[in-house]
Amino acid sequence: MALSALRGAVGFLTRIPVGHDERAWTAFSASPVAAVPVGYLVGACLALPFVAGASAPVAVPATVVAFAYLVATYGLTGITHLDGVADCGDAVVVHGDTERRREVLKDTTTGVGAVAAVALVVVALALAAVAVAGLAVGEAVAVVVASEVGAKAAMATLAAVADPPHDGLGSALADGSGVVGVVFALVLALPVVALGWWARGDVSGLLAAVTPVVTGVLVAAVAVSWARSRLGGVSGDVFGATNELARLVGLHVGVIAWTLS
Repeated sequence: MALSALRGAVGFLTRIPVGHDERAWTAFSASPVAAVPVGYLVGACLALPFVAGASAPVAVPATVVAFAYLVATYGLTGITHLDGVADCGDAVVVHGDTERRREVLKDTTTGVGAVAAVALVVVALALAAVAVAGLAVGEAVAVVVASEVGAKAAMATLAAVADPPHDGLGSALADGSGVVGVVFALVLALPVVALGWWARGDVSGLLAAVTPVVTGVLVAAVAVSWARSRLGGVSGDVFGATNELARLVGLHVGVIAWTLS
């Protein structure tokens, strides 16, 4: 069952061809905390541009490394979750009540809020990648992996406390585990601190490495609060948007943590 949940998580969160059968999806939706281990896999893959840039025989501009990171990110994970950013962007700017915002989420028309939200997220991710490229290679790997693990912990946190307003992806992933689910997600995410020790070999490295994970959970808390007050609950679009926002916030905060530590 655990292996099926992991395969379902890989199939849902990435474009890796592991197959999309009903059994794997059912296992993952019953145990969405399986998203957290996938964060390690995705993070390791997305760290490769920074490793390659640092290992190149000639100096590679940070902007080139950042562009390679962007291509790798959306090449590996697809744009499904970015679509959640777009839909939530339209819901943020719409005038009206909760029901009107839900209608906007379902509307396939792309509004100015969607365009602005996606543009801001992509630009912020690119700027974060430029900053990460300025770190030592071990620190860069730690930030990228921890940010991805933190993003998946954020999604698992949403699943644990979500109260979906209607049937759909949000209701499929909500497992009702509450605080227990949040704690389990954090337990699975905390081993990422080992990268901090590997990168620097002291306590400051451990603290810097765990920062994106904590940030991810905080992003999830803000997303839950906003969704409940504006949408009446956590929908599937909120899951996707939280993943994207937790990743980019984790990168920015991670760079700051490593710079100050």
